[in-house]
Amino acid sequence: MSDDWWFRHGDERVVWEGQPRLSAALPGVSVGIAVCAFAVAAAVLADPRAAIGVAPGVGVMAWALLRVRRTKYLLTTRALWLKHGIAGRTVRRVGLNKVQNTGYSRSITGSAFGYGTITIEVAGGGDLQFRRIDDPEAVQAAITDRTGSDEDSIPGSATQWRSVLSVVREIRAEIE
Repeated sequence: MSDDWWFRHGDERVVWEGQPRLSAALPGVSVGIAVCAFAVAAAVLADPRAAIGVAPGVGVMAWALLRVRRTKYLLTTRALWLKHGIAGRTVRRVGLNKVQNTGYSRSITGSAFGYGTITIEVAGGGDLQFRRIDDPEAVQAAITDRTGSDEDSIPGSATQWRSVLSVVREIRAEIE
């Protein structure tokens, strides 16, 4: 994958890269096919000039396919990246230190075919979603491993917490 759309900091390296499955374009392709079928039927049954309606149908299909193909997801050792856009380009970077929580979901078809969506909660709002990606559990685990988000762990060592307790007790003794 070309990396001209994201910038690398020092020793930063790519951990995972992906994009939505092509099946994500299915709704748009279906609409395009329906428009083309309606235009052809109208051309055969009513007026041959109605065949011009095939062009918008092909356009809808092409737009749906390009929208999926031009969406890229990236996890590096420092950040999460999302790039999308057809005529323009939108690139979003979220530092791993801003990730507050992650989760994934799978539809019925996603469970059957092994894809899902990862939702990343970002400090300051503006959640990020990696839609219709293969093996969302593994990608979520890779993100969690790099963010250090483990709800069961307490930051710091027992020695550090004993030191904090000692300072709090000294402050309490001074106040009383």
